[in-house]
Amino acid sequence: MTKDDVLGVYAAMSDLTRAMVTAANESDWEGLESLEQRVSAHVAVLKANEAMVRLEGEERQRKATLIKQMLDDDRKVRDLIAPWMAQLARLINSTGTERRLVNAYGGV
Repeated sequence: MTKDDVLGVYAAMSDLTRAMVTAANESDWEGLESLEQRVSAHVAVLKANEAMVRLEGEERQRKATLIKQMLDDDRKVRDLIAPWMAQLARLINSTGTERRLVNAYGGV
């Protein structure tokens, strides 16, 4: 990989994390999952190849800027999905309680 390739992968990941914020905003969980998988594929490419490339100066600063943007987007996604995850946890707990009651007292 060249320096431009590495920065291109980071830029693509940044674009994807921005799209993840949009998907989470729209409660598009399947779209969010698909975007997460695409980010993971880019991470795998970087892990396999980035060590061979040394970024300096402006290139290093660009990488840092992209990473900060991705972290900010990640925080936004987590903030958006937290209420949904809490609701899902309540539903799962409620279903588990219901199942235990049925098991304990039968289908009265």
